[in-house]
Amino acid sequence: MAAIRVTAPGGDYDILIEPGLLRRAASWGLRGRVVVITNTTIAPLYGESLARQLDAAVLTMPDGEQYKTLETVAELYAGCVSAGLDRGGTVVALGGGVVGDTAGFVAATYMRGVRLVQVPTSLLAMVDSSVGGKVGVDLPQGKNLVGAFKQPDKVLVDPETLTTLPEREWRCGLAEVIKHGLLADPELLEMASCSQNNTQQAAELVCRAVQVKVDVVQQDPFEQSIRAHLNLGHTFAHAVEQVSSYRWPHGEAVGVGLLAAGRLSHKLGLCGTDLTEQIETILQIVQLPQRLGNLDPELLYEAMHTDKKWQNGNSRFVLLRGVGRAEIVKDVAPEVIIATLKELQ
Repeated sequence: MAAIRVTAPGGDYDILIEPGLLRRAASWGLRGRVVVITNTTIAPLYGESLARQLDAAVLTMPDGEQYKTLETVAELYAGCVSAGLDRGGTVVALGGGVVGDTAGFVAATYMRGVRLVQVPTSLLAMVDSSVGGKVGVDLPQGKNLVGAFKQPDKVLVDPETLTTLPEREWRCGLAEVIKHGLLADPELLEMASCSQNNTQQAAELVCRAVQVKVDVVQQDPFEQSIRAHLNLGHTFAHAVEQVSSYRWPHGEAVGVGLLAAGRLSHKLGLCGTDLTEQIETILQIVQLPQRLGNLDPELLYEAMHTDKKWQNGNSRFVLLRGVGRAEIVKDVAPEVIIATLKELQ
């Protein structure tokens, strides 16, 4: 078992990474009434078994980013009331990033806050969204525009769940692994080609990628400075998701967003073509998209205006001078942004 301790406002917590954790849920030591929030895909795979071990109620939401909404949250609130969840209880978020974000927001706001345990079952959720305490839902105008900071009591990662993960979802998680590699750990760029069916290799990949995020969020828990670097590629990615009506999954959008960030970095003279070529090669190896297809660059640029990272209507991008050398660049000329998007069509 690997244990990573996270120092966070309001209390420290552990991230435990161990094959078979889901089979030993009775040993987790959860207190009070427990509600497991999951989706319709994960419920039959792991949710029902987990609920039996924890003597918990199960609440399900539909599977997909388009259901990460306030309407879903309202339905989950009603389910929590029906299940008898009180302020001494615990919400267990079992699933990928959408479940973790939505269930985490429920835990942050139901009865002004109940305990939260994150149990990520996708690679993307394991290495990124389950760690750091950011929870929230989307509005029609943009992603994650309603949210809160809610630190979990613990994060429990069972790498065995990755063996049932669809291959496309595994690749989506690799986009966040690559992002972490570009930000702080070049070895992750080599490890990204490992097999999802090798539980030991997958566990090592998760541990290393999680450590990158933990190192950042401990320095900046409320995203006042360096934590913004974790948004590398995400300004482009969120626009891609929104304009495509979420037909592009988050990880694929992040993949092409990383390449766009590299291309924009080069256009602004921050890095050479060697970096953009390296990013494109890695995306090819792990079979993530490198082009935007028929998405309209003008519409993508318009969608960026609701990005949380922009301030007073002015653009803010996380860009790269090289691997391990990220910085925030403000007020990039619209024509440069649009030209970058057109290059990737």
